[in-house]
Amino acid sequence: MLKKERAEYVERRLQELYPEVPIPLDHTDAYTLLVAVLLSAQCTDARVNKVTPALFELADNPHDMSRKKAITVEKIIKPCGLSPRKSRAIVELSGILVDKYDGEVPQSFEALEELPGVGHKTASVVMSQAFGVPAFPVDTHIHRLAQRWGLTNGKNVQQTEKDLKKLFAREFWNRLHLQIIFYGREFCTARGCNGLVCEICTTCYPKRKTPPVVHAP
Repeated sequence: MLKKERAEYVERRLQELYPEVPIPLDHTDAYTLLVAVLLSAQCTDARVNKVTPALFELADNPHDMSRKKAITVEKIIKPCGLSPRKSRAIVELSGILVDKYDGEVPQSFEALEELPGVGHKTASVVMSQAFGVPAFPVDTHIHRLAQRWGLTNGKNVQQTEKDLKKLFAREFWNRLHLQIIFYGREFCTARGCNGLVCEICTTCYPKRKTPPVVHAP
C-alpha cells in the first residue's frame, strides 16, 4: 500500500468500527473540559474521571476556582500525578480567565496556549471538542500508532500532527483523533500490539515480519 492508500483504509475502517465517538473525559462545559484535559497529562482518562467529580464539587467554574488555595486542589487531584504543578496551574488559569476573559474559556489556540499548564495538545483538544474547531491533537499513543501504520516518520508529536493533517481531510480531524484513541486502547496498545498483531497494522503491512522502529516523542 502507498501512504495515501493506508490513510484511506485507516479512515474507512475506523469509521466502520467507531461511527460514534464520545468524548472520553467527563465534563459539562468548556471550562470543566479544559481542567480535565490538563489533569489528563501523564494520567489515564479513567482516573481523571474518578477525580473530577470531587474537584468540580469544590468549584466548577473559574470564579470559584480562582478563590481556592492550590493546596486544597492538590489534595483532591493527587491521584492524577504531578498534583503540585497541576493544582497551581488550575488556580492560576482560573484567575486569568476571570480577569482577562470575563470567566469564559477563550476560543483561540494562541490564547489557550498562554494559560498556565496548557500546551498545544491541550489547546487542540479544547478547541476541537468544546468549540468544534478542526484540530488534530496528537498524544504519545497517536504518535506511536501513526508510525506503526506508516502514516508518518515523525520523530516528535509536532511532525506527526503536521503529517496527519496533510493526509486526512480537515472535516475528519476531530473524529479521527478520538477514533484512533479508541482503536488504540482496544486493539493496538503499547504492549498488546507491536505492529504485527492488530487488524490495521497487519492490513497496512501484511508482509511485515519484525516490529517497526517507533520514535519516542
